This record gives sequence, structure tokens and C-alpha cells, in this order.
Amino acid sequence: MTAEVPGRPPVDFTAPVEGRSLDVRWIHGSASAKHDTDPEIQVHHYDAHTVILRQNMAVDYEAPFLFLLFGSDRAVLLDTGATAEPAYFPLRRVVDELVAAWCARHGRAAGPGREPYELVVLHTHGHGDHVAGDPQFADRPDTVLVDAGLESVTRYLGLGPDPDRPVPLDLGGRVLECLASPGHHPAAVTYYDPYTGFLLTGDTVYPGRLYIQDWDAYTATVDRLIDFARTRPVSHLLGCHVEMTDEPGVDYPIRTVHQPSELPLQLPVERLLDVRKALTEVAGRHGRFPFADFVLCHGTS
Repeated sequence: MTAEVPGRPPVDFTAPVEGRSLDVRWIHGSASAKHDTDPEIQVHHYDAHTVILRQNMAVDYEAPFLFLLFGSDRAVLLDTGATAEPAYFPLRRVVDELVAAWCARHGRAAGPGREPYELVVLHTHGHGDHVAGDPQFADRPDTVLVDAGLESVTRYLGLGPDPDRPVPLDLGGRVLECLASPGHHPAAVTYYDPYTGFLLTGDTVYPGRLYIQDWDAYTATVDRLIDFARTRPVSHLLGCHVEMTDEPGVDYPIRTVHQPSELPLQLPVERLLDVRKALTEVAGRHGRFPFADFVLCHGTS
């Protein structure tokens, strides 16, 4: 499906975007919060239909990344950040502005006789730093806010009993593939976007501390992602945090609010193989196990 826009070529989501650079200088906190001049939310347009957001560390040290993907019929927002209060974290306002601008460019502006453009709010998983902004969208028109609990996520996405089978999420010509990814969190989901080649892994794999709640489930998830990625072109593996310094094996301490030498967000898809090898080395032991650009944390908080 394509978006028919008077006077403009239609959006063709069947033609994948070639992997673009993500050499972005992300906001990474300030030595002193009172001297912070960064926006509450950094907005990066990867392309005309894909936006990556990062929460300011001065607002919350978790500084999660969020993803807004546009299709012809609806957009999806993956995660809502670590802060509920709009006064400190104006996510609803920023998303509304981005949606309105996209709709205006593509003939979907509000008006008599026009079909509403839906926003679906989903999550990579249900931890507090990924769902805190949900209440900002509770009363938003033309919005589906999906609770991050396992039952709600399973029902909305149609995840079946076979965890190895990806299920589609059609945004209107742009069809994501969704994979159950438990281990860090029971309701974790990985999203693959064929249009950009993004493999969005939430807190399952990212340059930071990989907290494993269920060892067997996490190992099975990593195996599932490896098998899945072997048959798809992946431009970037993107998690939701950066916690590693550029010194191999060294992460920033928890609650750090200034990370001037952090690793890039994007990882090569081969990092999945590195994580799998690390899981074999650790062999289910409890503890904290640093590797070059991630730390396995099993039975720790």
C-alpha cells in the first residue's frame, strides 16, 4: 500500500532504504545538571518516515531511546520513556508535532472528509523507564495505547504459541515483523523494520548492561534473533540505551548523568553472535561479567 498524495509521488515502503549512517552526536548529559542546555528530547530524523528520540539524562539518567515509525495508515511509537510528567518530559507534544508534520507532508492533515491517522503506542518491554510516559497518550484521539503486560501485548500483536514465528504489524505498506523476546522481561518484543533494516532489540541487546531475568528464556531469544537475522538484511541493531564507555569492558556507573565518551547506539548484527558466545562462557552463573561492549548481568540488579 502507498500513501496517495496530491502533487507528490506516493510513498513506496516496498523499496527499502539503503542503510544510512547513524553517526549521530546524541545528547549525553552534562557535568552539572544546572548547566544543561540540551532539549528534554533529542529528535533525529533517520529518514522522512523514521524518527529516533532520546530522553535527556538531566531528566532521567536512564536516557532511553524511543522510535517513531510512520506508515501510510498509522504510526507506531515504541516506548514512552522514563518520566511521566509532561512538564519535564513533553513526549506527547513532541510526538504530536512530528505526526502533524508528517501528515501535512503526505496529505493526511486533519479536516472534513479525511480519514484519521492512527498512532499505536507499543513497547519493547514493560520496565518503568520504557512505559512511564504512557499516561500522556491515554486521552489522545485516534490512538491505541497497548499496555506493556504480557497478556495485552500478546493479544494485540497476535503472538502465537510458536515463539519462533514472527507476526506482522502493518502500518500501511510498512509491515514490521514482531518476535517474542523474553529473558530480560517476560513481555519483551523485538521489532524488525524491513524498510530501514532496523532490528529493534529494546533492552535485550544494546551497548550496556544486559540484565538477564530468565537465563533459559534469554538464551533462547538470542538464538531466535540469530536465526531470524540470517534471513533478513539488517542495517543496524538498535537497543534502547547506551551504558558503555569507549574503553572496552568498561561501563558507566549506574545513575551516571554525563557520558561524554559513550559508545555509539548502533551495533552490527554480528553482535548477537558475540552475546551468544558470552552466554556459553558464563554458562548460567550468577554475577556481573564484562565483555568488550556489553556486560552480562545475571541475578544482579
